[in-house]
Amino acid sequence: MDKVKAKKHLGQHFLKDESIAKNIADTLSLEGYEDVLEIGPGMGVLTKYMLDKAVNTYVIEIDTESVTYLEANYPKLHGKIISQDFLKYNINEVFENKQFAVIGNFPYNISTQIVFRVLEFRDQIPEFSGMFQKEVAERICEKKGSKAYGILSVLAQAFYDTEYLFTVDENVFNPPPKVKSGVMRMRRKEDYSLPCSVKLFFTVVKTAFQQRRKTLRNSLKTFSLSDNLREDSIFDLRPEQLDVAQFIELTQKIEADGV
Repeated sequence: MDKVKAKKHLGQHFLKDESIAKNIADTLSLEGYEDVLEIGPGMGVLTKYMLDKAVNTYVIEIDTESVTYLEANYPKLHGKIISQDFLKYNINEVFENKQFAVIGNFPYNISTQIVFRVLEFRDQIPEFSGMFQKEVAERICEKKGSKAYGILSVLAQAFYDTEYLFTVDENVFNPPPKVKSGVMRMRRKEDYSLPCSVKLFFTVVKTAFQQRRKTLRNSLKTFSLSDNLREDSIFDLRPEQLDVAQFIELTQKIEADGV
């Protein structure tokens, strides 16, 4: 097999530029873990650089044609190719509650879902980096006050320090996507525990941004808050005006109100 044909339904765009692949591989510090999981390796342009590093590199790939190609061309991956869907697979069948980093050139059609999945496994994933559609990478790293700032920004930054690293042009892919790409990195905070209910925090953030143009007093009506709490000045703000610390404070107030 010479090469794998990119499949539109899987959102595949194969990176051709070796220097960019190497730069993405170099975004990981390799500190605090011995294992790395690459999502969607395709034909292994990024994988080959990960295999040169002093970590155990595993790959997870849903495309059977890519799996066959990787098995034939990367003997170092023997026993480390997971032919599964990352969004549905119980990753602890491989990692058994150990720490591991995640990297990849992520399929743009499921990249946001990949971030939410990583957040679910935040206790085990100290580092996460890779390539997204540029707007998604920017959104993850955006600060309050911007139109791009939203659910993904707040939830990612609650547990991780996020950093937009560099932009990638369309012409270095086969086939080229219709949008620019961006590489970003998330490094888990030293103390990433929240002083409030995590479940409620997620619900508050998601509910607030569902009506982002409204003040919190209106967008959070479904919480049946007490009149006393609704008079708090924080409810005069729109969700994009709150940073992570303020969303935590808001959740604490709602929690204390008996929700």
